[in-house]
Amino acid sequence: MATVISETGRFDVEQQSGEGLWVDASKVSSGLGWEMKPEGFCKGNVCVPLPAGREAEFVRDGSVNLSSLWEHMGKPVARSADADVWSLGESAEDRNAQMLSLQAPDFELPDFSGKLHRLTDYRRQKILLITWASW
Repeated sequence: MATVISETGRFDVEQQSGEGLWVDASKVSSGLGWEMKPEGFCKGNVCVPLPAGREAEFVRDGSVNLSSLWEHMGKPVARSADADVWSLGESAEDRNAQMLSLQAPDFELPDFSGKLHRLTDYRRQKILLITWASW
């Protein structure tokens, strides 16, 4: 069992044996939104073709090497020493484009009484966000 953390959230997968993060293709679709199609891996209207002749590095027996696919897309991958926790990051280009757009990503956080608030709930209003981190 392994935990995968990405921009879409956190989900657990049954990790297949082999080098990399081999998971069932249905988990890639349900957990990350990427699907295998004849043109490659697709999410919405974006498709990433696999290198010709190297498909076996990415797909075998209904499983996807998610770490290789992520690196093929130019996105960072990090794992724990035991390979039981994997983090799939966003590419620097994607993060830079988001920063330049001046649009904050939507997020949801509780207030002190536990009520959840989304950033989009306050669209077109002035708000002050105060953050803190221990590092």
